Amino acid sequence: MTRVKRGVTAHRRHRKIVKAAKGFRGQRHKNFAQAKPAVLKQGLHSYVGRKNRKRVFRRLWIVRINAACRELGIKYSRLIDGLTKMDIVIDRKILADLAVKEPQTFKAIVEEAKKGL
Repeated sequence: MTRVKRGVTAHRRHRKIVKAAKGFRGQRHKNFAQAKPAVLKQGLHSYVGRKNRKRVFRRLWIVRINAACRELGIKYSRLIDGLTKMDIVIDRKILADLAVKEPQTFKAIVEEAKKGL
């Protein structure tokens, strides 16, 4: 049986890792042995970052809604309570967007929430 050399496969695998390490500092973007753990750790940080981003945006939306609510004489928690009691289902992302871009519409929603209290 003929001998199988794995140089091409290994080289392709190494190139893929080194390419993923583009932009890393020092030997981490050139040397496979240093690039491999760096790329694995970078993947973990990316995964965690995607989860954290959702938390950060939700906090931002709540701050924006609260600021807009207080100008209309109601607290954020009371607004959410009123919306729940009136069976109005609008997520915080949309509420924050309305508070910034459509203040009249947001004011109408707040008035409906006040009726529910």
